[in-house]
Amino acid sequence: MPLLECRNISRYFGGLRAVGGLNLTLEPGELVGLIGPNGAGKTTVFNMITGIFPPTEGQVLLEGRDLSGLASFQVTQLGIARTFQNIRLYKEMSVLDNVRTAMHAGRGYGLFDALLRTRRFGAAERRLTEQAEALLERMKLTARRDEPAGSLPYGEQRRLEIARALATSPKLLLLDEPAAGMNPSEVGELLELVRSIQRDFGLTILLIEHQMSLVMNLCQRLVVLDFGEVIARGTPAEIQSDARVLEAYLGKGATA
Repeated sequence: MPLLECRNISRYFGGLRAVGGLNLTLEPGELVGLIGPNGAGKTTVFNMITGIFPPTEGQVLLEGRDLSGLASFQVTQLGIARTFQNIRLYKEMSVLDNVRTAMHAGRGYGLFDALLRTRRFGAAERRLTEQAEALLERMKLTARRDEPAGSLPYGEQRRLEIARALATSPKLLLLDEPAAGMNPSEVGELLELVRSIQRDFGLTILLIEHQMSLVMNLCQRLVVLDFGEVIARGTPAEIQSDARVLEAYLGKGATA
């Protein structure tokens, strides 16, 4: 069974069609890139998958379960986590607490325990802190654990956002332009990081990215959108020489 299925999903905003009739299937363990020019509808696809807004038409299924009508937090609890093109951290909170907040659903205690500071509360809080610290170590952020998230350099904020997504124990991780604003050295480090977390956490990953060097070296296959429609599918090598893709990115008359 596929991990994720988008069945003929479309999204309209008033009379404007942002995405039309998209079909997308992800098998467990895949790393797939969703690419296309600015305004092609890529982030709209992510928003439909994660419940930020529902498809106007079609269905999104996770392991065969229809996600229609579920709120974003419910989608996250079922195993889909994401990062955002514009980093969304709690900038005044510490780096550690940014990760701990993502573990709220699995805290293991109720309001009564929290109010009375019961033994269950103490044990659960220690467990969550240890798990959060392990993720920070993995992201090379241990030295920053007590600093406000907003004080981190840009590349470290990106890594913190990925750590927070991993804290929800996802099956599917959606990365929305994780290399945006990074220099070539940081992009190379990100490539190795994504490879390692996919392997070590057993994740399926769907990636939006404009850094073609990252996409071509990282993704197993690519889906290309233009004006909300799929214009090509295939391996990175196939996509690089596809005439419709070249035209979408470079204009009419473009050649490989």
